[in-house]
Amino acid sequence: GRLEAVTQQMGYHPQYLDSFLKTQHYLMHMDGPLPFDCRHYIAIMAAARHQCRYLVNLHVLQFLRAGGDPQWLRGLEFIPPKLRNLNEINKILAHRPWLITKEHIEKLLKISEWSWSLAELVHAVVLLAHCHALASFVFGCGCEQDEGLGGRGSLKPLSLGNQCFCEATASNSCSQELLRINRKRSLDSCMELDSLRERMQRIHVETEGRDEMRLLQQDREEGEGQGAEVGVQGGTEHCSDPSAGLSPLADTDGEVTGATNLACYMQDPDFGYQDFARRDEDQTQVFRVQDYSWEDHGFSLVNRLYSDIGHLLDEKFRMVDGLQSSAMAKRQGCEPSVFKRGIWNYIHCMFGIRYDDYDYAEVNQLLERILKVYIKTVTCYPEKTNSEMFDRFWKQFKHSEKVHVNLLILEARMQAELLYALQAITQYMI
Repeated sequence: GRLEAVTQQMGYHPQYLDSFLKTQHYLMHMDGPLPFDCRHYIAIMAAARHQCRYLVNLHVLQFLRAGGDPQWLRGLEFIPPKLRNLNEINKILAHRPWLITKEHIEKLLKISEWSWSLAELVHAVVLLAHCHALASFVFGCGCEQDEGLGGRGSLKPLSLGNQCFCEATASNSCSQELLRINRKRSLDSCMELDSLRERMQRIHVETEGRDEMRLLQQDREEGEGQGAEVGVQGGTEHCSDPSAGLSPLADTDGEVTGATNLACYMQDPDFGYQDFARRDEDQTQVFRVQDYSWEDHGFSLVNRLYSDIGHLLDEKFRMVDGLQSSAMAKRQGCEPSVFKRGIWNYIHCMFGIRYDDYDYAEVNQLLERILKVYIKTVTCYPEKTNSEMFDRFWKQFKHSEKVHVNLLILEARMQAELLYALQAITQYMI
């Protein structure tokens, strides 16, 4: 059995892959506040925000394998209100995490028949952030695209026989915890599963022939168009939209790839990323890491409410920071740590997170425009990414170096979402 396309790509950096798999396995298959079927459904909701069919398909099968009710797969209208109530913070965290407030947290935790516990909510928040960021990696490295596009023949589309992530670990099987909770499904449920498999396969076949057309419709600007500069206006850093003028991957009928069959898993599909620099100054303030950081605040809170996950996340953040990037940095004419910090801080800047000790003028010096366009697209609207962009933007980089930058995007984005969500939970608790 071959590895998942995701683990194939992360395999260029085996130490990080090991850390990622441990976190993925713990979130989905080990003891925790949330039931196993709910974990996979939350992952489906998160991946659907970016129309990531690869992850949705993966977790649909894992959801059924965990004994999930096939009726839930008909859409949000068929799930318990408690789960459906997550839609609002799922939407906000995926696209504009700076909008999340303690009121959103309070609404979920208030005493009622469908209320969440703090531990359950922290587990859900980590799952949402994890899957949003993983969707960026999936699109950024081409795991969503079909085999052969962009010349990357090692990447294959999701097949219904794919292994789950945990099958890439040493145990080579799903955890015993997952297997124990599998319940015997009725004949109707089995028929539902067979029908689901047929529908998913048919959807894949129908979309396969339209890929070339999508690529032709992709924006052809390479060096022209809007700027992608990080500037300072009135003492506040901002990141203008470098992908202004870039068109989404669209079918001939104007629908974004995957929107048709994934629409049942989300509400308010038009809600998307909005440039933080264009925010309403009266409503949103810049997030200052000096006031609330992962190391000093987020780590201890998440670890207290969801045992050990803080250590796993912290290891993953440190692992991506420690990856070797000397050749990549040399190409950009700087030290490895300087180059990586420039990418990390640029990503956080797009979400309104500011480091007072950082000179944001460095971003424009370190990252050429074509690279910034790619980073912003993968970070903020990954569903607009395709294999052509991957190959076109970084001709001077090795494949492993491109994967490295995508890992930085994954982790920086996840930490940004967690900082906003955990700060809101902290404010609620206070």
